[in-house]
Amino acid sequence: MRWPDPHWGRIVAGIAVAVALGAASPGTAQVNPLPPDKAFRFTARLLDARTVEARFRIADGYYLYRDKIHFAVEPATAGLSVPKLPDGTVKEDPFFGHVETYRGEVVVKLALTDPQPGQRIVVVAESQGCADIGICYPPTVQRAPVALPEGSMTPVPASQGPKQTWFN
Repeated sequence: MRWPDPHWGRIVAGIAVAVALGAASPGTAQVNPLPPDKAFRFTARLLDARTVEARFRIADGYYLYRDKIHFAVEPATAGLSVPKLPDGTVKEDPFFGHVETYRGEVVVKLALTDPQPGQRIVVVAESQGCADIGICYPPTVQRAPVALPEGSMTPVPASQGPKQTWFN
């Protein structure tokens, strides 16, 4: 069979190459979306005796909704103050309208209100996000264990410590 236009064969070949390259590139033609724990990797680490850093690493082609991120700590007796989330990027979302989102990475500092020395806690993060290919995940809960340091959690200044007398 002969192509009606001498350039037609090159055009078809170019389209075939572009499709093949697009299918091989995970960012452009991902057919199977990542599971939520891979799309939105959650970790937590201790910064000091009363501060935990919570971090989401967000895969390329995915985003988290700022107003859908919530934190808790287990056991609840360790206490957790309501964290201030960093500003997100404003977006007009087809699913939720005018929202703020995060891409790439988001880091939040969490303040523990009543940590106990040597206590093992679990930071619980609930989040919701979507993939650029047009799917959204239901709210997802992820957990990250953190061990608090042994010893005193709040140093007492010398002026407020026990007074020493000659009779002690």
